[in-house]
Amino acid sequence: MKILVTGGAGFIGSNFIHLLMGPENPHQRDYEVLNLDKLTYAGNLENLANLAHHKHYRFIHGDICDGKLVDSLLESGIEAIINFAAESHVDRSLYEPDLFIQTNVVGVQVLLHAALRHKIKKFIQVSTDEVYGSLSPEAPGFREDTPLSPNSPYSASKAAADLLVRSYFKTYGFPAVITRCSNNYGPYQFPEKLIPLFITNALENKPLPVYGDGLNVRDWIHVEDHCRALALVLQKGREGEIYNIGGNGERNNLEITETILNLLGKPKSLIRFVTDRPGHDRRYAVDFRKIQKDLGWSPIYSLQEGLSQTVRWYLSQEEWWQRIKSGAYRDFYRKHYQERLP
Repeated sequence: MKILVTGGAGFIGSNFIHLLMGPENPHQRDYEVLNLDKLTYAGNLENLANLAHHKHYRFIHGDICDGKLVDSLLESGIEAIINFAAESHVDRSLYEPDLFIQTNVVGVQVLLHAALRHKIKKFIQVSTDEVYGSLSPEAPGFREDTPLSPNSPYSASKAAADLLVRSYFKTYGFPAVITRCSNNYGPYQFPEKLIPLFITNALENKPLPVYGDGLNVRDWIHVEDHCRALALVLQKGREGEIYNIGGNGERNNLEITETILNLLGKPKSLIRFVTDRPGHDRRYAVDFRKIQKDLGWSPIYSLQEGLSQTVRWYLSQEEWWQRIKSGAYRDFYRKHYQERLP
């Protein structure tokens, strides 16, 4: 199967490509992957350095909003599209919402219409549980039929994209599937998100900034579990369906912070409570019984095991995250692809 992975140089996208193309996948020869990525600040080709010369992998530097480029790629025999490409940091969406609308909404429409013209066999829209809004403390997890109620420009842009995808399925019989996952963590996550930021700050004995009272709750899932679920959706997911993907890992931010400090042997005095961000959802959690029942997927990692593995990874990859924090990671593209980044 020839697959177009958009946003494949980012955190989840690069982990998904590793899953498909890695030696641990006995079916790797069954896939040819084209990775289209704009390489904004969160795109890092060092995440995929070991695949740079793989005969079944190719990187294309470009924007999903570029209709001509997308058309030219689909003309090469692409059978499926998995769309990871997105602006995804909620804090940034509060101050630059136009960027989120452009990539997360306009870009998805460009992909959808090009895929429709070229009769793509499957389109997977990788979305988020944030489109459902905020849960009260005792409420059951979001179901796939929970009404959408986004509370930030980021989650609103993802909800809009989901509705576009749904409309293409309903109007054109387009072979689309939507997945909505809880908070990911694991290797290769850009250190602006909570877990990698707190791990790397703690390693440097820098403060760990916790929003508000630190009691906002998220359901955490290891990125490898998420990618296994996506691989199953690619193989067996039914057209027109939505699948929630969760990790059975509900914790509040303060608990996550203290676990990281304990794993690293660092003092709680590094915690700094800071002013809460606007519109900060209090709790997310998803009911993922549908994907368990229909596709036979369940998470493998417990949260404690996954956090321990993640901490070990960042300990062993100091050069990787130091290069991100210094900006030196941008040189990888210039060196290996001999073009200038925007």
